[in-house]
Amino acid sequence: MTVLIQPFDKPASRWRGLAGSPQIASLVILAIVLVGFSLARPAFLSPLNISNMMAFLPELGIIALGMTLLLTAGEFDLSVGATFALGPVIVMLLAQNGVVDIGTALAIGLLVCIAIGAINGLIVTKIGISSFLVTLSMLMIVRGVALYITQGFPLKSWDQPGVFVTLLADSFELGPWRLYTSLWWFIALTALAAYILNFSKLGNWISAIGSNRNAAVARGVPADAVKIGLFIVTSVLAGLAGMISAFRISAASPVAGTGYELEVIAMVVVGGTALTGGRGTILGTIVGAVMLRAIRNGIVLVGVPGLAFNIFVGAIILVMLILHAFIQKRSFRR
Repeated sequence: MTVLIQPFDKPASRWRGLAGSPQIASLVILAIVLVGFSLARPAFLSPLNISNMMAFLPELGIIALGMTLLLTAGEFDLSVGATFALGPVIVMLLAQNGVVDIGTALAIGLLVCIAIGAINGLIVTKIGISSFLVTLSMLMIVRGVALYITQGFPLKSWDQPGVFVTLLADSFELGPWRLYTSLWWFIALTALAAYILNFSKLGNWISAIGSNRNAAVARGVPADAVKIGLFIVTSVLAGLAGMISAFRISAASPVAGTGYELEVIAMVVVGGTALTGGRGTILGTIVGAVMLRAIRNGIVLVGVPGLAFNIFVGAIILVMLILHAFIQKRSFRR
């Protein structure tokens, strides 16, 4: 009897595990959101509207990839929105004042982002202060620097044609859609992040650190080095996203990225990554990013004031957290 039951039990068990995964729950919510907005306003799925959504999605999505890895390790970074602004501001100030050429300015901007991430990581790991407090302080410092060096005024972005403009902000036609090269950056970085988290030793280390840091260290995992590296990666991705945005809209503003830190964390958590660490999903982050951008776009199309966006986001986060907690409890009971 055991031999007869076993082949049928495994597929059923796999199906239950798949149906109970946070990613599937997020996909179901996303499908409901897309169908609801398309029924309420057919123009929601028009090529023009999809092109508008896809113009901005990769920029926040790139930051969300770094935040996913960091959250999986049990930390998060509230300074990404300010770094998103400071990176391109430094680049444009250096290039437009003739201090260095645009390529060198981009390299310096990324080095500043590396320094921000390294400082965050070193203080969190070596001094032992909560990442919430450290990165909240860094948010205010970085935002203050961006405002001070620009006197609060936005800068005109680099408008001279060249290889960097092409690589970061060129647009192209794909059928009826107008897309930007940032989409290719997003796809490539998504593939890299998925490989790291799901198929590499580093991904195992990240999950182990987030689940139980002491146990991971006891097994020889260099927890502090991994966390510092993840803080650096998250800051660099935030700066890169800011530079892409600045080239795309031809402006570098010291207040750009305000509130992005919470929106990015929302994307990651809604997608199924555990806020407490130990469980991360790149696929879920992509679903969460698409969901939140679709909601922001859709509520404007259907006539809801844009200021109500936070209400919808907050409600969806609560629903997803409750749903994920329910799924996790069911998995423990099994």
